[in-house]
Amino acid sequence: MSLIDVVITSLVALRGNFLRTLLTMLGIIIGIASVIALTAAGAGAQQGVASRIKGLGSNLLFVNPYSATPPGGIAAVLGAGGAALYYEDEQAIRAAEIPGIDEMAAQTTTGGAGSLLQVQAIYRGVNSSTILVGAEPSYQYVRDFYVSDGRFISQDDLDKKSLVVVLGAQVADDLFGDADPVGNTIRIFAGVSRQFGVTFNFTVVGVMERKGVTPTGNPDNQIFVALPAFQARVPLIRNSRGYTNVNQISIKLTDSSKEASVREAVANVLRKEHNIVNDDDFKVQSQSDVLSTATSVDRTLQVLLVSIAIISLVVGGIGIMNIMLVSVSERTREIGIRKAVGAKRMDILMQFVIEALVVTTIGGAIGVLAGIGAIEIARTFEIGGNDTKYLVTPFWVSMGLTMSAATGLVFGVYPAWRASRLDPIEALRRE
Repeated sequence: MSLIDVVITSLVALRGNFLRTLLTMLGIIIGIASVIALTAAGAGAQQGVASRIKGLGSNLLFVNPYSATPPGGIAAVLGAGGAALYYEDEQAIRAAEIPGIDEMAAQTTTGGAGSLLQVQAIYRGVNSSTILVGAEPSYQYVRDFYVSDGRFISQDDLDKKSLVVVLGAQVADDLFGDADPVGNTIRIFAGVSRQFGVTFNFTVVGVMERKGVTPTGNPDNQIFVALPAFQARVPLIRNSRGYTNVNQISIKLTDSSKEASVREAVANVLRKEHNIVNDDDFKVQSQSDVLSTATSVDRTLQVLLVSIAIISLVVGGIGIMNIMLVSVSERTREIGIRKAVGAKRMDILMQFVIEALVVTTIGGAIGVLAGIGAIEIARTFEIGGNDTKYLVTPFWVSMGLTMSAATGLVFGVYPAWRASRLDPIEALRRE
């Protein structure tokens, strides 16, 4: 028998048991659709993280508190007893006049998930849960994040500790809708609960451009006040030594080629300021470091999700093997007759292997289409949020088809071998 004859015979046999064939495909369809959908979500997430990190600004270094042995208990909650970064540290770095530094900006942030203090922006009875950022005028330039209406924090605001606020785009929408917020007064509450906290009136002087989610949070859900005003009024910011804590110092470089030298020079200044002898209590990271960390997490998650999808493929393959074994037992007479009229073992083997390959390859193709369809539905209904990206890559489409064909080959060989080993006389006698 020629290969074409074997293929035609296999297709006719599958068509004769259409419902069984369809049910056999189901496990493969689900497995391949899962692979396509999950890898598209993972690839989209990696691309999104990369673009968001670039959106933080260009040629940046980030200085953050860091401790190899974080404090436990209430000290961990209050941010005491462990690593800390201070506004005075930024002033020391400025005073060092390190070549390669264009500008820098210190910031202090509170509110949001995981923060002891929660922040509410309030206007005429409308509340918006937000994140309060104490910032400097240089923040706009360093982070490449500018106002779309009004103005940002000025040096005069810092000097006078003025009670002025710049709203993120989402907070402005929540409190004012389509109205212009600039010039209005809002109340800002910061505290552990409504019974324990502080409330101050702030005048809105600006609204930030819409930025979208970044690896460091959602700037659209932040409000910005003068850093000294923040430090003077929000509890738990000034530590026991009188220094004013900050969460991060962002440093904009004149040139990316200066990164290594600036990183080392900044580290030396901070070691001197903190009287460090052994381990650093801070970490200096570049955008590539942040991207590498975020990508590593995404890649680990993607591997886990793809592993789950592969397990479903294996389960589908076992289902194919079981159904093919049932098919062999039901078609004993057919196999016996074909052998009696001259069919060779290889012909029988090839027929059943091709049947398995056809089932899994068609199932794989349907699975690819189903996975792409699921991604389109997710995009249409913004499942995961309007900032979530999905990226279907040709590599994973071809890999899905290859995996489905390989599943048919691996799990179809044993039933085919069983069929080819049947003795024609015994087969006909059994029937």
